[in-house]
Amino acid sequence: MIRSLWTGTTGMHGQQVNIDVIANNLANVSTTGFKKSKADFQDLLYQAMKVPGSQTSADTESPTGIQIGLGVKPAAVTKIFTQGDLIQTENELDIAIEGNGFLQIEQPNGNTGYTRSGALKLDSDGRLTNSDGYPITPAITIPDGYTQITIGETGIVSALIDNDTESTELGTIQLATFTNNSGLLAIGQNLFEESSSSGTPQTGTPGDEGYGTLLQTYLEGSNVNIVEELASMITTQRAYEINSKTIQTSDEMMQTTNNLI
Repeated sequence: MIRSLWTGTTGMHGQQVNIDVIANNLANVSTTGFKKSKADFQDLLYQAMKVPGSQTSADTESPTGIQIGLGVKPAAVTKIFTQGDLIQTENELDIAIEGNGFLQIEQPNGNTGYTRSGALKLDSDGRLTNSDGYPITPAITIPDGYTQITIGETGIVSALIDNDTESTELGTIQLATFTNNSGLLAIGQNLFEESSSSGTPQTGTPGDEGYGTLLQTYLEGSNVNIVEELASMITTQRAYEINSKTIQTSDEMMQTTNNLI
């Protein structure tokens, strides 16, 4: 009877982790470039009361045995890097990545962050930065007196400066790709960092083979599907209730046993 108490406890803990993941997905439904997560679970060890194939007589063996599971544990929380919806903003500094790749951001500690959020800004020095003021790499600076900025599909940044009638090319935005996007380390602020699981970044020009293209005046929205998350939330809630009922039932059965004494 004690075994079922602890098994039900692991089930409740597992569903709590699941609802934590769902809550984070729903909280970021409007976060630019956000990628939803999915929790994976594994069953725990089994207590073998009778091993499959054990002898039941001189000439027969048990076809299945008796194996009692001891519950569940969270195994992984995986980021799902499907493309989010493209949202038009009419802001000339906004870019969306259509396809594979990440923008590269120089963090204050010197590490490179990677992001799908293309909500770029200009700092006081004219550098293209993210919303926190961290510059993109390779660095691109827009000179004073510009009147129009153009960011092409292949990442070329150009601008009309002063009274010029032709655009001046200022630099090229590069993208980074990874062998395993789900292995990236999420550090918040719409940023990821490489890890031993993600592999080393491979940088290239937007539009090249294996790299997405850039779309100016658009942003990539979150890839969270609200209906899907709400359905998962209801299922998780019911599973949590069922596991709590397992604990309650086990307790009632133990109480009945005690009352026999």
